[in-house]
Amino acid sequence: MLDVLIIGAGPAGLYAADQLSAAGYSVTIVDQMPSPARKFLMAGRGGLNLTHSEDVKTFLGRYRDAAPFLAPLIECFPPDALTAWCHELGQTTFVGSSGRVFPTSMKASPLLRALLRRLQTNGVELLTRHRFAGLSSSGRALVQSGDEDPHPMPARALLLALGGASWPKLGSTAKWVPNLKERGVGITPFQPANCGFHISWSPYLKERFAGHPLKRVELRMGDKSRFGEAIVSEKGLEGGAVYALSADIREIINTAGSARLVIDLRPAMDAGAIAEKLSRPRAKQSLSTFLKKSLKVTPLEMALLRETGPLPESPAGLASLVKSVPITCTAPYSIDRAISSAGGIALAELTPDLMLEKLPGVFAAGEMLDWEAPTGGYLLQACFATSHCAVQGIKRYLEQKAV
Repeated sequence: MLDVLIIGAGPAGLYAADQLSAAGYSVTIVDQMPSPARKFLMAGRGGLNLTHSEDVKTFLGRYRDAAPFLAPLIECFPPDALTAWCHELGQTTFVGSSGRVFPTSMKASPLLRALLRRLQTNGVELLTRHRFAGLSSSGRALVQSGDEDPHPMPARALLLALGGASWPKLGSTAKWVPNLKERGVGITPFQPANCGFHISWSPYLKERFAGHPLKRVELRMGDKSRFGEAIVSEKGLEGGAVYALSADIREIINTAGSARLVIDLRPAMDAGAIAEKLSRPRAKQSLSTFLKKSLKVTPLEMALLRETGPLPESPAGLASLVKSVPITCTAPYSIDRAISSAGGIALAELTPDLMLEKLPGVFAAGEMLDWEAPTGGYLLQACFATSHCAVQGIKRYLEQKAV
């Protein structure tokens, strides 16, 4: 009988197959897509951010409520272990100026090709265009290819690495949720994470500035803030600074129906310094020209200031508005375009080895578990760390079964 069946050929599933096959176990991977790691390749198009080099305490804090669950896993498989694994595959890495860690090639494809070569050498079978269709009454995975009826694939252990619910066209469809719910497994509903938010812009701003960036701004919501860049779209606001606050924005919308976000257009200047500049004689200049010359206000920034209504007359009032342009987020963008998702298998359903309490011999790893993380390397690090933990659990489980 096959030792381990892995459902899902993303980072978590492929890493587990690599480690288990290297230890001498027979492994088959099943994936519904025509080729493996579609979302992984998509993530690497702009530069594959593997992990982050910051201190472990700060690193773990990025995982919010899931930090206590993920802490022992990431301490067991920290960023250094992930980069060492990449080096084993012949892919060197470097630390960028922001502390993010990238492969030297900056792409996902060389790392994926090296991994697939090693899996082939180790005898791992990869079955593409095969869909997970649930579990049989005996707990075996049911697999379906094309229009054929689902059939069981016997294995001594099963690892589910099916991903979350974002970018379903790349394979993360979350169609596995009803199958596990039928077996009594608790699932936290999926929500978009690292996403943009709908804002009711005026027709002028939408038509004139959709697609334009806001550079070197600070976004604030309550006591949370993020410096960076945002992009105005026809339907709202997106970009790195927005994604970093997306979990907080989403939770307030869930509770209150909307969330007030503040944009500081000049985070490097305090309100007093701005007011001083705006106290200079304006002469016959229009307000737009005056703000452009005094503060280098761009046309988009001017439009944002006017979204709030009539502009204040006093220098202090204008300075206050420049430092805190209020906008109202009404809903997150659709989950099918979110970078990642929140929700999944409730963490209480898992043993410390990431085996499902209600389904002995069935393990789970990666983004299908109920944790979320910001971009910056934290997503992939947690996927690999949960996979590493599940691998150790599978080894212990198979060793105990052999006794």
